[in-house]
Amino acid sequence: MNVQHTSRIGEAGEQMACDFLQSRGHQILDRNWRSGHLELDIVSEGPDGLHFVEVKARTAPVTTAVTDQVNPIKQKRISAAALQYLNKKQLIGQEVFFDIVTVLFDGKATKVRYFPQAWIPMYA
Repeated sequence: MNVQHTSRIGEAGEQMACDFLQSRGHQILDRNWRSGHLELDIVSEGPDGLHFVEVKARTAPVTTAVTDQVNPIKQKRISAAALQYLNKKQLIGQEVFFDIVTVLFDGKATKVRYFPQAWIPMYA
């Protein structure tokens, strides 16, 4: 799979994730927010608080659970990015959630799955 194809899958997956979240009452605040080497795929505001959403888009067949790719190292990076986001936007004290949206493209069918509160960050 080439980089251009992978990039198109990622962009399409992020758009589908945004559409999915909006259909559930979320307002998209930021997409692909960066601070140095840290990135947040989607930041949305839901009825219950602020959501930092990692999007994983893949083309079938997949050999492992897509959510397994958001391992503890990746979670730590997303948590660090979220803390920077909260500081830069002066949103400290907000209720926050760390979610995963997976998008699986399988021919003409596409499956979007939402994993709210996929993990709770541990700050040392």
